[in-house]
Amino acid sequence: MIRERSKDHFASLPSARQVSSSSATCSRNMLVRNAVRPRSLRSLASSSSPSSSWLLSSPSRPSTTPSSVPPSRGVSSTRPALADGPRPTNTISSDEIAHFSRLSAHWWDPTGEFGLLHRMNPARIEFLKGELLRVEELGGPRWLEGKDVLDVGCGGGIFAESLARLGANTLAIDASGSNVTTAQAHAALDPSLRVVNSPFPSPTSSASSAPPRSNTLEYRHTAAEKLVEEGKTFDVVCAMEVIEHVEDPRGFLECLMQLTKPGGHLLLSTISRTPLARLLTITLAEDVLRLVTPGTHTYHKYLKPSELRDFFVTEKHWTEFETRGCPYDPIAGKWRLLEVGQLGGAGELVNYFAGVRRPLE
Repeated sequence: MIRERSKDHFASLPSARQVSSSSATCSRNMLVRNAVRPRSLRSLASSSSPSSSWLLSSPSRPSTTPSSVPPSRGVSSTRPALADGPRPTNTISSDEIAHFSRLSAHWWDPTGEFGLLHRMNPARIEFLKGELLRVEELGGPRWLEGKDVLDVGCGGGIFAESLARLGANTLAIDASGSNVTTAQAHAALDPSLRVVNSPFPSPTSSASSAPPRSNTLEYRHTAAEKLVEEGKTFDVVCAMEVIEHVEDPRGFLECLMQLTKPGGHLLLSTISRTPLARLLTITLAEDVLRLVTPGTHTYHKYLKPSELRDFFVTEKHWTEFETRGCPYDPIAGKWRLLEVGQLGGAGELVNYFAGVRRPLE
């Protein structure tokens, strides 16, 4: 479901995985994790092979010795010679895909493997609405009416179904075919969802015959890079609990940027690279409490809010960037979306959301 470095972290490191519910889960040995150091975006991309993908790593990973520890990564530092050669055509990790495919049957069990993601969904919606309210007025229960929204790394469709119910024309994609099949099968059970291009019969004929732009929900087994090739763009692009599982974070973010319309919104949720995050999301959640499958997360793939800010604002010159912490309250059994800067930044030491807007052109 789904560490502290300065801007220089991205530019200087050498080359080199959703609690939030959002895109993730598990199987890595604790000795490996403890040996792994954080890595930067530059180092991550530079270690990726041209054929590597951006999304998902195997549930069982080989032991890591200090000599083979991957360097830390950050957002703004990926492939050292980014401008000199083509980037990978796909940022998905085949190991990660295999990991989540094995867990696909559990997506809609709110008390199971993805229970934390189900509980995080209200916070996702709250964050999305808050971002849109910064620039426009929203009214009625279907406040996403008429907007084209992309959910990247949709998993079993927890977030995508909510988007469709709020009125959005929703396209949800995932690199795992079994995840997409699970999402399509579940959506077909709800007659209020206008599901299109699905192999599962809908309870009503209106879904399959729905005309374009009529608040439809479509799932596709594909990668974001393919949508870029097709020239697709969206009012809102979301990647919830995904970036901590990709092989090339810079390439992944640049792909999402291309899919965002001018004036559109790009929203992420992920985990910060801090000792507290490692303690809560890996040591406790995976190794001790087994709330998620061990190996779901990889500490050195976590990104700090400051790293995303440097990438989007300083380097790419996108606007209205903000982050909001989202800690889990185990007593209440819910995630709490904090206000910007609440707790003096301490609220962003583990799970957090980030939103940014593409400038009008």
